[in-house]
Amino acid sequence: MSDSYYEFGTAAERWERAGFFFDAKEYTTAARILGGLVEEVPEQVAPRLLLARAYYHSASLGRAEAELRAVLERDPVEGYARLMLGRTLERQGRQAEADTQLRLAAALSGDFGPAEDDEPVADRSA
Repeated sequence: MSDSYYEFGTAAERWERAGFFFDAKEYTTAARILGGLVEEVPEQVAPRLLLARAYYHSASLGRAEAELRAVLERDPVEGYARLMLGRTLERQGRQAEADTQLRLAAALSGDFGPAEDDEPVADRSA
């Protein structure tokens, strides 16, 4: 496939094409299309997040991490980017860094876990 295929069409058409390739699990091809979109509109979060996901699924973890950090630089409270960054760091064996990102993602989603003073129901009947 020639490089012109990845650059052909409007941004909306390339976004749609990248989505088709991503859904077909052709992550490397999706990433090639999305890379051009991200260069064209670096301020938009959605193409960068999908690019990070494509990199993650194609095991380009360093690239995924870079894209996720770029998203978080623009939007520090983007919970999904925090979750993905945590998972990406886990796959790289960087558990301490991953735990921080995963805790932040949980907090941003409102998942604070059980309260400390909550007792399990079984213990209350004892």
